[in-house]
Amino acid sequence: MSKSKQYVVMTIAGLDPSGGAGIIADVKTMMAFGCFPTAIVTALTFQNTTGVFGVRKQTAADVIGQIMPVVDDFRISAVKTGMLPNGAIISAIAELVRSKKLPAPVVDPVVVSTSGHRLISRAALVVLMRDLIPVARIVTPNIPEAELLSGLTIKSEDDRWAAAEKIGAMGARAVLVKGGHHHGRDALDILWEQGKRTDFRSPWIKTRSTHGTGCTLSAAIAAGLAHGKSMKVSVGEAKEYVHSAITNAPGLGKGNGPVDHAWQFRPSHK
Repeated sequence: MSKSKQYVVMTIAGLDPSGGAGIIADVKTMMAFGCFPTAIVTALTFQNTTGVFGVRKQTAADVIGQIMPVVDDFRISAVKTGMLPNGAIISAIAELVRSKKLPAPVVDPVVVSTSGHRLISRAALVVLMRDLIPVARIVTPNIPEAELLSGLTIKSEDDRWAAAEKIGAMGARAVLVKGGHHHGRDALDILWEQGKRTDFRSPWIKTRSTHGTGCTLSAAIAAGLAHGKSMKVSVGEAKEYVHSAITNAPGLGKGNGPVDHAWQFRPSHK
């Protein structure tokens, strides 16, 4: 009996012990897309749906020490990065990409948690822009992150496009500026890919179940790319997955609750 190929995807991100965000969310998402997930821990966070109460950062040596045995054993089809808490880790990952030991990553530039806790320093953000964004397959900032990366104030759709162009000029092959922070009739994400624009619209959902949505989206994009799909298709399918995961959120926690990463496996969807 022949076995279907299962693509290996690597997440390099922080651990959220409450399970809604970070590497746990990434692993659940990658499995939902039929990929085999591997997970590299960059930081231990002390958090739940109400907030982040502390962070213990790993060293660059710790992170590389986790990555290399996996790279030596598996063929990695796609990589996504999430919380990268210091410049040394960021530079080390960028060097692995430049040396072709890792594929160009999906970079989710995690700066501030949903609850408002800053997760990386300003110095690390500078290193992210200098070293990692230039080798990224795609960067997926939300509006506040896009403002930090581009130096622009974003109030309109044109502002989002201008920010995407400016981030793309740093070297990334694609940029997706997410619109979930803008409350309106639609949630509009704008994809810049080598100067070409594609808009992704979905109905804006009034909900508190938004914990880990950025992690989930970027992990879903990485899974799509691992399967060899185009960027446009990967983003579109990731958007649909996240929208349904939010719609089917279980309503857990006292704060910004998690989404349902396994919604398509529930009896009502079979």
